[in-house]
Amino acid sequence: MPLPTRAWVRMPSGKRLDLLDPTPFDWDDADLALGLARTYRWGGHSAWPLPLSVAQHSITVMLLRRAAGGTLSPEAELRELLHDAEEGLLGFDAISVIKPFLGDGFRALTQRLEQAVFLRYGLPAWTPGEYRKHKQADRVAAASEAVHVAGWSEQEVRRTLKIRSTVLAADPLLALYGGKAWEPWAPALAAERFLAELHRLQNDIQAATENV
Repeated sequence: MPLPTRAWVRMPSGKRLDLLDPTPFDWDDADLALGLARTYRWGGHSAWPLPLSVAQHSITVMLLRRAAGGTLSPEAELRELLHDAEEGLLGFDAISVIKPFLGDGFRALTQRLEQAVFLRYGLPAWTPGEYRKHKQADRVAAASEAVHVAGWSEQEVRRTLKIRSTVLAADPLLALYGGKAWEPWAPALAAERFLAELHRLQNDIQAATENV
């Protein structure tokens, strides 16, 4: 009999993840942080010496969503931070326009990984309104990264990339972390900062639970 299909990935922690049949117990937080820090946006292309990691992008989106107004619970902030977490487990951030060409199998694979992430971290499901606000922050981040990181002009972002969102002048990360505006972080630094945000939010959630 043919062996069942497996797609094993060995995590830095020593755990192993079957990408085709993931469970919430197949990685630890540091594995995820490092995976996101080593997974790059914009096809890995950058006008800087380093490409932009999904880990750095994820923190940017969380901060933009927080700044958009309204009180976010720690669970909602954590969901923003982890909105692309499956890409860190897979090690691949597909450029949006090629996703339809990857087919239903790829879509099902990423959905299973996303479900495992939501289960592991106890994330609430998106409501339509919450998801709309999330996508607004995500698109602002994408438009701004396209100009300041990938090297597109604002006109090209609108006309070629078809992203209509505002291009920010100020880097949302600068006030919190310093450094040069829009400069991609090295993988080790991106992993460290992502992991710190993840643990901060987990601690906030735990504290809120204990105070109920």
